[in-house]
Amino acid sequence: MKLPSSFEEFTPDFTDDEDDGTYVFRCSSPGLYQCRESGLVFDMKGEGDVSYRIVPWERRLLSQHGKKPAGPLFDISCQQQSVAQLHLPHCEIHPTEGCNFLSVAHIHDEGIEFIRPEKITETHLIISITGFSAFGNVKEEDSPLGPIRALVLLFYKPPVYPNVRSYLNILLLPKNIVTRNVKRTRKKLFGLETFIDVPPNCKLWPDRLYTLSTDPGNDLVWVQPTEAEFDAESNNCETLIQVTLEDITGDIELSLKEKSDSSCVWKRRVRLSPQGLKRGLTSAEQLKNIRTKIIEGITNANLQKLLDRLFDVNVLTYDDKEFIRTERATSEKNRALVDTVMNKGDQASSEMIHLLCGIDPCLSRELGLICENPEPN
Repeated sequence: MKLPSSFEEFTPDFTDDEDDGTYVFRCSSPGLYQCRESGLVFDMKGEGDVSYRIVPWERRLLSQHGKKPAGPLFDISCQQQSVAQLHLPHCEIHPTEGCNFLSVAHIHDEGIEFIRPEKITETHLIISITGFSAFGNVKEEDSPLGPIRALVLLFYKPPVYPNVRSYLNILLLPKNIVTRNVKRTRKKLFGLETFIDVPPNCKLWPDRLYTLSTDPGNDLVWVQPTEAEFDAESNNCETLIQVTLEDITGDIELSLKEKSDSSCVWKRRVRLSPQGLKRGLTSAEQLKNIRTKIIEGITNANLQKLLDRLFDVNVLTYDDKEFIRTERATSEKNRALVDTVMNKGDQASSEMIHLLCGIDPCLSRELGLICENPEPN
């Protein structure tokens, strides 16, 4: 959700509480600021700390007013009252003049009100605000159907020794969901997975059926269910389609097609098995085998990238990351990182091996990892 260059992007602070996660934007001067995590844009009158988190919709309350959700519901607060306008991302592809069915729900202690946007851009609804609480995009229940910007998100569950079976879990979601929250919720529901960072963007029609095919597509690969319906109102983080793989290594090509006419709406080639180490060893054992080379080989710049990415996928906690960074020498930081991840078990070790392939392909090849198609830095 890119906006003109006059918008300054920022990465918010994030507090991962047990029940919810809170984002914090610390602003020091007036301007327009876009959150990289949520797509929200804040038009700031001056300095201030803006806190926001995603809260559940009361669908029955919306239905009483003939409305339905059209994006996340953000609970927003700013003690300094320094937010002049709020830009909420939407997914509609209708021409600007054809989006009159969109509005912003403002839910507060006194009830709910629906705010007509001052402006609708290709990506955002813009409203002026004076008070704070919960804001979210809604649409009329009888709004016209049309394709929306959507995401295909991939979560890989690698095999754990001695099993060879692995799983690729596929989600179809509206583009204005917050990916970090999806990752966080899935970790609570399903444990540690590898989020496969490939371009997820596509256009999908609400309530239409889509099918997924794979290449290779043989007896070692099967897709369940064979078709799934795209729910544009959903923020459900559960798996919609699952690909089960028996002892598959290397690349696999995925194609998502609309069932009615077999037109392809999304196609990607991804690597599902990054480890090129000894078979028969667990990921933690594999990591232990290359521990010394990692300690000696990771540069400080790549270490910082690895720490951030392991934190983003919830392998490392904030305390873990800060503890590792307190070590003085890079080699000592590397040693603390490897030992911390190994102690967290096989799934955490597998995640580190996978991320290392993308961050430092040269070192990965020296370590014996398969990285023909590394993730971009």
